[in-house]
Amino acid sequence: MKNEKTNIKSYIKQFYKGNVICLMVALCASLLMSIGSLIVSWLLQQVIDLVSGYDTGFTLTDLLGIAIMLVVGIVVVEMLSYHFVPRFITRGISQYKEFIFRELSKKNISAFSEESSSTYISALTNDIQTIEQGYLRNTFTMIESLLTFAGAIVLMLWYSPILTLVAAGFSLLPIVAVVLTGNKMAQAEKSVSDKNEMYTSTLKDSLGGFSVMKSFKAEAQVLRIFKDIVKNLAKAQCKREKTKILVKALSVIAGVVTQFGVFIVGAYFALSGKGITAGTIIIFVQLMNYIIAPIGAIPTCLAERNAAKALVGKIAVTLNTNVREEVKMEHKELEHSIEINNLSFGYDAEKQILNNINYSFEVGKKYAIVGASGSGKSTLLNLMMASHSDYSGSIYYDDVDMREIRTESLYDMVSVIQQNVFIFSASIRDNITMFSEFPREEVERAIQLSGLSKLIAERGEDYICGENGSGLSGGEKQRISIARSLLKKSQILLVDEATAALDAQTAFQVSNAILNLKGVTCIVVTHSLDESLLKQYDGILTLKNGAIEESGTFDELMEKKGYFYSLYTVSQ
Repeated sequence: MKNEKTNIKSYIKQFYKGNVICLMVALCASLLMSIGSLIVSWLLQQVIDLVSGYDTGFTLTDLLGIAIMLVVGIVVVEMLSYHFVPRFITRGISQYKEFIFRELSKKNISAFSEESSSTYISALTNDIQTIEQGYLRNTFTMIESLLTFAGAIVLMLWYSPILTLVAAGFSLLPIVAVVLTGNKMAQAEKSVSDKNEMYTSTLKDSLGGFSVMKSFKAEAQVLRIFKDIVKNLAKAQCKREKTKILVKALSVIAGVVTQFGVFIVGAYFALSGKGITAGTIIIFVQLMNYIIAPIGAIPTCLAERNAAKALVGKIAVTLNTNVREEVKMEHKELEHSIEINNLSFGYDAEKQILNNINYSFEVGKKYAIVGASGSGKSTLLNLMMASHSDYSGSIYYDDVDMREIRTESLYDMVSVIQQNVFIFSASIRDNITMFSEFPREEVERAIQLSGLSKLIAERGEDYICGENGSGLSGGEKQRISIARSLLKKSQILLVDEATAALDAQTAFQVSNAILNLKGVTCIVVTHSLDESLLKQYDGILTLKNGAIEESGTFDELMEKKGYFYSLYTVSQ
């Protein structure tokens, strides 16, 4: 629990980091505005008593002068609020968003295969609005309300302690009203957040699987699911709004009763000759606004603030999972080999995916991993990229255990090319360089070696690829992925079914381009058993039920006439 609270604090700090000056000026403006509001009430009392014939010690001209200075002061204070409150809020929210994204970038590569990205989309869209209102804006509302509340109590005691006690008695009504309903706000906000996350997830799935939906004529079924999700979200939002209105309504009703009660009692005291003037009654009614409003607003603000903190805690807990613990050891260059010793792994305790894997990948050589679906090929590659740490056995890069290598150092050595290459809606050059600066000759070399020269000649480096590379073919996307790795100068290239979705000719060209890379250790998971390609590998691992069934060169395995021979024969 202590670690969780500490973790949330690190997120909350983002609102104030480098933002203290804006906060202090904005708070000073709230203080001055509270004082100004109390002075307005005092001026009203002075004018009414002066008009009623009481000696207030001020002339009408004096009070007019004070009123003019007060208006000028309010204008100045409002200008301070105008400049510094929005600056504090926008900077705080921006820093919070950036912090979330930075923490998100620390997750394992395989994290998004196990988690729902809609959680993060919701946290950075819908939840941000709740946090901005409930935590940041309410800070100023609460402080200004508390200051005017305290000031109003002091003025009321100074004018009439007896009437102040009466007012305090009546003030219990709005307190009771808010206490009975205010705590429901946090639950209502949390419910909306959860339902919005489901809505975002369903929308994302519907758009991502649009072609599947159309081809299987499942539009009506998907629409039914979507309508149910929208209905549930609408119910949660409606309940939240009803809760807000209920809290406000009860506060308003209790406030009206309180003000009217104070006014009647005050009038009785004035008529009874108990030293209370008409101005005193008016200022009490006026000051009761500063008593009732905070009683109604502060519990609601606190409930919204707690709801906002709950949302911060929710994303903090989510971001704290699937994060690789950082260690201090640097190892940026593979000199000898990658050694896998007694490696076993399962996503759950009841089912092992890999069983006692032992193998040595020598630097600069090319390896293929083959096997039936579900044999553990992709899992092995993922583990070599530090996707999980809860495996038994060891993975050594030279003589250094991978668990001890810093993430940045590991990713300096290793790049991965997967079947689904993500392409940004940016230029071809930006997708190759990943928005970084590289010498022109290095970019040209990566383009040439990856086979992108023809595409560049036809469309140019500034061609915009479209959303997830919609303007490119599958082979062109894969070549961009290869060019990225070449430009990054990765020593080790892990390729996971990169050609599975490509036509035979394009798949051959991409695979051949990978095999022709000089000085790069390539470990390729492949389903394509093409003899001309397989003969180019220095070693072939054949996995069966999570274990290495056979290993050797193509010719060696064919001579054995074992499991690999069977796989190859069936594929022809």
